[in-house]
This record gives sequence, C-alpha cells and structure tokens, in this order.
Amino acid sequence: MAKTEFEYRKASINDLDLLVKTRIEVLRAANGLDGDVEMSKVESGSYLYYKSALQNGCHTAYLVFDGNSFIGAGGISYYTVMPTFHNPSGKKAYIMNMYTKPDYRRKGIATKTLDLLVCDAKEHGVTAISLEATDMGRKLYEKYGFVAMKNEMELPIE
Repeated sequence: MAKTEFEYRKASINDLDLLVKTRIEVLRAANGLDGDVEMSKVESGSYLYYKSALQNGCHTAYLVFDGNSFIGAGGISYYTVMPTFHNPSGKKAYIMNMYTKPDYRRKGIATKTLDLLVCDAKEHGVTAISLEATDMGRKLYEKYGFVAMKNEMELPIE
C-alpha cells in the first residue's frame, strides 16, 4: 500500500537554510532555469527576508516531509494596505513559494499546504489573499476558489 501520510511542519528560524534552498529550487522550476543560472543575489536576499520575516511574524512557511526527505513547501507573506470598501481591515496576504517535488505531485500535498496557509491567514485577520499562479498551479487555485483579478496591474521597474 502506498504511503499517504506526510509531515507538514511550520517553519521556524532554525529552518533558514532549507527555506532558502527551497526558494531557489522553486524559482528555478517556475522560471525554467537550469543550475548554471546565477542566483546568489536572490539566495542572499531570500536569507535576509526569511530571517527578518519569520522573526517579526509577517511570513509563515510550511515544509512538507516524507520521513526525513523534504518534498514540498508553501509560504504566505502578510502586509497592510489602506482599508477599502471590499477590504475594510486593509490586511492582505500573498501566497508564494508553493512547491511539490515532481514524484509527489497529485497526492494532495499542495492542497493540504494551501489549507494550512489559508487557516494561518484567517488567524492573522486577513480578509484578502492573492497569489501569482503558474500554468501548473492555476487549476489547483481555481478549484480552491481563487479567481482571476480584473483590475490589478503591475509596472516593472528596472
């Protein structure tokens, strides 16, 4: 019988190295980057981000294990904007770094991780959660209830 029980663990400051390693792995996979692409600036920036954000509570991450083997992750960052009619608290969250190793996909791991992150957001009083979906993840997020945003735009600044 196939094993279906995995360990979902809320990351702590002690997990910095694994979180950073995972972040780089996620970015390489999401952007189709091979191991030769230089990522040292992203790596050092991610380390500083996690170190600060985990300590001040503006980020929660979950790590997923099959025994001692890391198999997946997900994170959520918290921030506040001016209150609006649709979001009177102004509390928002952004889900990122969702990842499941290829051999473990389609086993409910991403859904369970997403559940944990959404529950954490509710505990933080968040009333709006957004994310950027890859083609691979879009179906999961739509099934969960995420909808495409109509009015949001972005200006990349170089």
